[in-house]
Amino acid sequence: MIRPASLITYERMEFTGAWDLQHRLVRERTVDRRLDTLILLEHTPVFTIGRSGRAVHWHGDEHSLRTRGFPVYRVERGGSVTYHGPGQIVGYPILHLRSFCPGPKAYMRLLEEAVIRVLAAWGLTGRRFEKLTGVWVGEDRLEKIASMGVRIAQGVTMHGFALNVTVDLEPFRSIVPCGIPDCRVTSMASLLGYSPDVSAVRAKVADVFAEVFGLRWVERWNGDQGHDGSATDYSQVPDVSQSNHGPGDPIEVPALAQVPELQPG
Repeated sequence: MIRPASLITYERMEFTGAWDLQHRLVRERTVDRRLDTLILLEHTPVFTIGRSGRAVHWHGDEHSLRTRGFPVYRVERGGSVTYHGPGQIVGYPILHLRSFCPGPKAYMRLLEEAVIRVLAAWGLTGRRFEKLTGVWVGEDRLEKIASMGVRIAQGVTMHGFALNVTVDLEPFRSIVPCGIPDCRVTSMASLLGYSPDVSAVRAKVADVFAEVFGLRWVERWNGDQGHDGSATDYSQVPDVSQSNHGPGDPIEVPALAQVPELQPG
């Protein structure tokens, strides 16, 4: 069964605005005042630190990141430190988790699957690493192309995934990405040898996410139409709880693609 859902897109938004927006939508989804929702956007440059972050992951000098002009926020998602910036597509799914899968581990596999299918559309092979979340590329030289960190509260998800498309990779050198020692980070542009159209990749992410999670976008809202994409625009996102579309029945998620899983070693 296909479930109706809402898609919200911004070209660019400061992290605090997106963070506030997520909290509002989570509250609405928790009490069934909102359809399952996916937010897709790019962030202005920022570092975020998840629940497992340790000072060694940013070389013990959080202040130096701020003095270089990067905001730093400690957030409630899983994982350690990561960088967000222009040219990186960030997805924040606001979903009733049990409607889609049995638990957090299966949910992460579905997020990875969505990214892997997007990469395949550009001829890139994404891989899973058994003990580490996210999507990786390469064989002899593993590089991370998409990071993931989520929070699940009262059965509703927030935070999500970040796919490196044309993002500047230099800021990642200032941290231990995701708290993984010797983690190398790459982007679609680095692998392809040219910069793909970020808007085209974002559209593909929306299509593939709907495919993997069994959704149909019955509500679409573009935050950049008539607004400037600033941190206050989230207040304009409509309440879609009065939609004529019901919550739908539990879905049958499409089978995961046969993508090789990497074993740690």
